Amino acid sequence: MRKLDGFTRGVNFGGWLSQCDHTKKRYDTFITEDDFKAVSKRGFDHVRVPVDYELFEDDNMNFEEEGFKYIDFAIAMCKKYSIKMILDLHRTPGYSFDPFHGEKGFFEDEKYQEHFYVIWEELAKRYGDEYETVVFELLNEVTKKEYCDTWNRVSTETIKKIRAIAPDIRIIVGGYYNNSLEAVRDLAMPYDDKIIYTFHCYEPLLFTHQGAYWIATMDHDFRCEYKMPYSQYEELSQKYLCQAYCSFKGYDLDAVPDEAYFDNLLQDAIKVAEERNVPLYCGEYGVIDKADRKDAALWFKDFHSVMDRYGIGRAVWNYKEMDFEIAKDF
Repeated sequence: MRKLDGFTRGVNFGGWLSQCDHTKKRYDTFITEDDFKAVSKRGFDHVRVPVDYELFEDDNMNFEEEGFKYIDFAIAMCKKYSIKMILDLHRTPGYSFDPFHGEKGFFEDEKYQEHFYVIWEELAKRYGDEYETVVFELLNEVTKKEYCDTWNRVSTETIKKIRAIAPDIRIIVGGYYNNSLEAVRDLAMPYDDKIIYTFHCYEPLLFTHQGAYWIATMDHDFRCEYKMPYSQYEELSQKYLCQAYCSFKGYDLDAVPDEAYFDNLLQDAIKVAEERNVPLYCGEYGVIDKADRKDAALWFKDFHSVMDRYGIGRAVWNYKEMDFEIAKDF
């Protein structure tokens, strides 16, 4: 399977230019040069930088020059500290992975889709020549499976428009169920040899999201161990996650998760990537800060071992805050 060269071990800068209050103070202070320096010193080779459209657009969807300066800064810092960068559009007018934002209509309204093309044409004009440092990620976490066909059409059209401006930039595309491994098979065929398929992995969700306040059915006081029998995972997942988890049917219910668990999860996506000669990349993974840190370390060890075995690059969520902070761990 092909690799995404230069993007082996990364970290997300979530909460800086995305999922934030979008104030100048936030932009200027949450991530600074010291953070890029620290990431490089710790051996990370890239950062994934999520950005919301509010960073560079006003309420009428007109571009504002000031916001682009923070992307310029990020690229300059990556070059200075010899790391690479993924520019991830986390939200676009009409769509957010998080229903809390109230964004609606992107997959139904061609007006929003046309504006999405305009956004990426603008980003391509500004950063398409930075292909040695930057990779584009079209959109974070498409949610519903029913959006699949529309998203394949829109993503392919977006790539065509980017290619007319930036023929050498690499482009990351993910699928439904929040960039699930299941969705990799249903992604559009790669437009060219510079396309990368992405997925996110927070399995077993019961462990990585224990006590998560944003999951409606989760008991905020719930805690569990990673090395817990699959029988308990199945029972407790049904109780606290409803249907939002990967079933443990087919596993030895007396056994506990280990490297084989992640190996099994990845197999179909790996097969698709090999068949289509496309690099596979994990844009997000991690463990909530409520989990026991020693237990979290075991989870990371198993996950990293499998990713390294197949040469799959990744970016852990998240560098600072956002309920998954790793700045002081791992």
